[in-house]
Amino acid sequence: MIGLDTSHATAFTGLLNAKSPKPELAGVRVTAAFPGGSADIPSSRDRVPEYTKEMREKLGVEIVSSIDELLGQVDVVLLESVDGRPHLAQAAAALRAHKPLFIDKPFAGSLADGLAIAALARETKTPCFSSSSLRFSPAIAPLAHDPRVGDVVGCEAFSPCHLEPHHPDLFWYGIHGVETLYTFMGMGCLTVARTQTEGTDLAVGVWGGGRVGTFRGVRQGRADYGATVFGSKSIVKSGGYGGYEPLVVEIVRFFKGGRPPVSLDETIEILAFMEAADQSKRQGGKPVAIKDVMAQARAELAARASASRLKPQARSQPGS
Repeated sequence: MIGLDTSHATAFTGLLNAKSPKPELAGVRVTAAFPGGSADIPSSRDRVPEYTKEMREKLGVEIVSSIDELLGQVDVVLLESVDGRPHLAQAAAALRAHKPLFIDKPFAGSLADGLAIAALARETKTPCFSSSSLRFSPAIAPLAHDPRVGDVVGCEAFSPCHLEPHHPDLFWYGIHGVETLYTFMGMGCLTVARTQTEGTDLAVGVWGGGRVGTFRGVRQGRADYGATVFGSKSIVKSGGYGGYEPLVVEIVRFFKGGRPPVSLDETIEILAFMEAADQSKRQGGKPVAIKDVMAQARAELAARASASRLKPQARSQPGS
């Protein structure tokens, strides 16, 4: 495990390292962890000592001093760092070592970083996936294919939406609601328009065929998780958060079978949806095209690659 600055680290490990784990969790244990942590995010920095102690003393996990040391001891990797910014470097190390990888939310600190991770996973042919636990909650997941609903023509998803200044707004916590939205709508969003007040975010996505999906991010009043799904047969309201275990079950299946339950293409589009929402906010709520933010992110990656190839050349001195 990489990153001990989130409750996910101890919660996931508690499920996997239980004395008598459930059959669907058996056979995968957290044996080593690198604490990580980000000094400029208090909710990361201040939690590392406590979670590191719990992992070592209560859950029997060896704490190592580097990611390289970790990779020499494990078969698969859970990347749990709460800060998405170091995910590219952390994921790259695991992927180059050909370790199947689960990346917790946010998948990356930017859309460009997300594209880089996905490209490296494909280049190294190393299985990788990311997901919010909301996608697999028992009160949410079954509705995606519920015959009572029929074809999904729209969805209104909602979740808490705390902000963190080092990340695009929805990356930090709104991801849970956006992931719920994509659980029902699937890929194919064309444009995103966003309205923001101090207590609320509303991102409106238009999908192909004129389908409309919205994400409501809540910072004021009661905050909860869920969705209303509009189908060709009926309108159905989902339940909410169902705990971490359903996600951990999917992670174990992935580690054992190598087949990701969520494609990297869908994860990248989710990042693009959230990045488009940020750009729309900066443009006063104007709709922003997914294809445009994808093109910008690819251009950023190309510029990075070009810069890395340039090496300073020593100037000739007079008389040399």
